[in-house]
Amino acid sequence: MPAYTETLPRVADSVHRARQLVHLALDVWELAAVQNDAELVVSELLTNAVLHARRGDSVRVTVTRLGEGRVRVAVVDLSRDRPTTRAAGDDQESGRGLDIVEVLSGGQWGVDPLPWGKRVWALLGPEAKPDE
Repeated sequence: MPAYTETLPRVADSVHRARQLVHLALDVWELAAVQNDAELVVSELLTNAVLHARRGDSVRVTVTRLGEGRVRVAVVDLSRDRPTTRAAGDDQESGRGLDIVEVLSGGQWGVDPLPWGKRVWALLGPEAKPDE
């Protein structure tokens, strides 16, 4: 499967670079229909890694073309702690990232444990047909 990937510093400024990577990949693959959602998802996943990973000074961002307009956006960090959703109050500025990922991916997101940390991913694009 074709993919674009980049290792970035685990800092807030890397969110912009991750969005650029996703934008470039989706431009090349001519997948404008999922571009805005994919850029927002990578922003949320990477922001979670920056704020909560607490281990390691880098993250790996990958966008993979799965076919028929579908892509997987993933962020790998060195923490084994699984991300969790939390209830954010109306007056809070943060705490909705995974809820956004949930909505944009239609609930198709998850966490893969890795020997050195975890991969948090989300699928975007049209639903696969049952016979595919």
